[in-house]
Amino acid sequence: MLIRSYVQSDLSRLIELTIETFGPFYEDSFRPLVGEVIFAIQHGSWRDDYRKQVAELHAPVQNRHVAVAEDGDGLVGYVAWAVDPARRHGTITILAVAAEHRRKNLGTALCEHAFDAMREQGAAMVEIGTGGDDFHAPARAFYESLGCVKLPLAVYFRNL
Repeated sequence: MLIRSYVQSDLSRLIELTIETFGPFYEDSFRPLVGEVIFAIQHGSWRDDYRKQVAELHAPVQNRHVAVAEDGDGLVGYVAWAVDPARRHGTITILAVAAEHRRKNLGTALCEHAFDAMREQGAAMVEIGTGGDDFHAPARAFYESLGCVKLPLAVYFRNL
């Protein structure tokens, strides 16, 4: 497995991987949980939102970076992060690993790669966010296995 810096030709695969990774959350978890009105307002165009967001993740002059993992089959995962050097604060913005490559320490390798890069950029701490729902339970367990501490937070939605 090779972890390397993002290049522009990776973009279409990263968008595809992001949609594959998070599609089950939006369609099978979030939509049924909140109903159609809230879903449409909050994340009704989630695929297009990711197309735009992923295209803007890598901007080194703005301290935003992406590293990709590839094997003989091509790109199988990536991590995106940002650093605020003045606050010595790093943030993992997205971590996505192809389903067939999960639970093989690829997420750990990608996060450790990002952590090392953030340290080099002057960060002294990192923030990683995820959902509190059942879909995101594996992500929460994974982040805790990396030594991250969960901050209790509640977000509520209601139709008006």
